Amino acid sequence: MRSIQRTIQRSATALFLTSNLWAISAGVAADVGWPEKEDLTLGFIKLTDMAPLAIAYEKRFFEDEGLYVTLEPQANWRVLLDGVIDGRLDGAHMLAGQPLAATIGYGTSAHIVTPLSLDLNGNAITVSNDVWEMMRPHIPQQDGRVLRPVSAQALKPVIESYHAQGNPFNMGMVFPVSTHNYELRYWLAAGGIHPGYYAPQRGDTSGTLEADVMISVTPPPQMPATMDAGTIKGYSVGEPWNQQAIYRDIGVPVITDYEIWQNNPEKVLGMTQAFIEENPNTSIRLVKALLRAGKWLDENNNANREEAARILSRSHYVGADYDVIANSMTGTFEYEKGEVLPVPDFNVFFRNHATFPYYSDAVWFLTQMRRWGQIAEPKNDDWYHQTAASVYRPDIYQLAAEELIAEGKMTAADFPDFASEDGYRPVQTEFLDGIPYDGRQPNAYLQSLTIGLKDKNP
Repeated sequence: MRSIQRTIQRSATALFLTSNLWAISAGVAADVGWPEKEDLTLGFIKLTDMAPLAIAYEKRFFEDEGLYVTLEPQANWRVLLDGVIDGRLDGAHMLAGQPLAATIGYGTSAHIVTPLSLDLNGNAITVSNDVWEMMRPHIPQQDGRVLRPVSAQALKPVIESYHAQGNPFNMGMVFPVSTHNYELRYWLAAGGIHPGYYAPQRGDTSGTLEADVMISVTPPPQMPATMDAGTIKGYSVGEPWNQQAIYRDIGVPVITDYEIWQNNPEKVLGMTQAFIEENPNTSIRLVKALLRAGKWLDENNNANREEAARILSRSHYVGADYDVIANSMTGTFEYEKGEVLPVPDFNVFFRNHATFPYYSDAVWFLTQMRRWGQIAEPKNDDWYHQTAASVYRPDIYQLAAEELIAEGKMTAADFPDFASEDGYRPVQTEFLDGIPYDGRQPNAYLQSLTIGLKDKNP
């Protein structure tokens, strides 16, 4: 009898997810059945924003959902993505751009979806000590202190001096479709520096066409050593690798991504569409566990962050010194050595609806892919919206949220108003250059950006 009930529950949930006739039409939360797959392997990169996975494991939130999870660090983002596609991994801590790029066939072709955003913010741009000293005379200061945020205009004369000597100016980022790449390019372009185009139609995927700055891929843990060796002069990466530059006295974080785009989306939970279709209950339960972890990380004004930083410092998670991780995880951020400033929202895991998979977040990443040439041809607005909806899955998120509310583990106030939510944030103006972003009008947004592709290719 129990096996029959489980089969009925699984079939009902699968029908909800396939047809998207979930709680909006039913008016109540679905009764999520037993997980179809209990033993899961999830991949991650050694960054502090993998914290929801570590906390869900350590606090037994996975086990509460009948899931027995193994967390496996991956060598780099490509290995991680390949692991999800080939089934070696059931899901992963992913760059927000990865499911989108894979689904549209840029780099790797596979239908990857995300039912959950893992965090907001969490990155910074760091330059070497010598580059920082060259930048300082061009940065406004008051009483001997740098006025923030720092514009890339201060970097422009440094780049020009390199070019005058016949030298390229090299910077690193973690992956071509990473938030880090797009944030670095956004910051440079806002300061009048051209970061270069991708031209896949010409067979050029280097991203350096017409570039003032040569941007290349470096795995996150290797960033400090690569800069120290002089191969790159700066980089865009998540924590703890910006604070590591301070700790090792080899570089200076110039600007955080919170200052580039306040409360920007960062990592997501990525799984194949096939996995979700075959394991709908498992997928919902996985989201439930991670939602609880996100809330734990943010609750009581980050009261749990010290404990989280100690957990993340373990070698099988991030493996950096506790003090380095705590510099940003506990509400502060160190810029120049000794200049520790309050940045309580440097890492956000739950508040501000950080976990909701907004279509408008997906559209922004797609506009940046087009802006820099990774999407080779112009697309109409409907294409952006349809692509976002094929990858971002708020239906699964809502089922998980309503289950948690019904169980008394969370309240309706913890989540967006599902009755009125259409998946698009209000127009966002919290960008470094003040240019507003309306996810409903992607092509109008692209037209508003001075540097970048619009209707034509380079």
